[in-house]
Amino acid sequence: MTLLLRSVCCISVEAPAEISVVRGATVTLSCSFTSSSSITSLMSVDWTFRPESGGPAILFFHFSSQAYLPKEDYFKGRVKWAGSPSRGEASIQLLNASLTDNGTYTCTVRNPPDVHGNPAQTVLTVTPQRRSVTFTDVGVLLVFVLVPSGIITLVLLGRILCPCWSVSEKRPAAAHHSPIEVVTGDEYFYGQTQQKQSLCCCYFKDSEYEDDYMHEKPHEHTFTESQC
Repeated sequence: MTLLLRSVCCISVEAPAEISVVRGATVTLSCSFTSSSSITSLMSVDWTFRPESGGPAILFFHFSSQAYLPKEDYFKGRVKWAGSPSRGEASIQLLNASLTDNGTYTCTVRNPPDVHGNPAQTVLTVTPQRRSVTFTDVGVLLVFVLVPSGIITLVLLGRILCPCWSVSEKRPAAAHHSPIEVVTGDEYFYGQTQQKQSLCCCYFKDSEYEDDYMHEKPHEHTFTESQC
């Protein structure tokens, strides 16, 4: 009885419970196994598929010393062996996933004398491809180049369209005025001559200085005509 129990052992098989991918992607259906016996040429792997709509399971892949790819139209040319029996890997790849690939995938591994064990199942969900905005290295580089360039262009256009910006910044030290330009503190009036400003001083003296005061000449007011 002891020899019989030792000769028939269970093999452990594991796989992810669920996998979700977008349509058109390549999906890896992972499957790993652990056997108490060394791997021999008798080790085999079977993959079956049951559609989401139901129905019987379909055997579409078999491995025994070599991979036997499906010849049916449904999976033909879309299955690739990705396993390594020596490392306990029995995975496959499904290329160009479509919405009709939704369903349950079952991985069964046998390695005599380890032939008993529960297979592992994975539910595959394929969704329509979503458009997502991603920034690549080129996109980031364009942002760093175009944004500063745009700001500089706007500033230059603003200075061209509004020259008053630069007038206040550039004022000459000594500006030349035309003869008819009105300058602060030097106003000209039509039909009148310019009156020069003169300093007028008042002296308050005693009577004994009156004679001296009489000899002083009064200040004269000079008038000049406008240069206009």
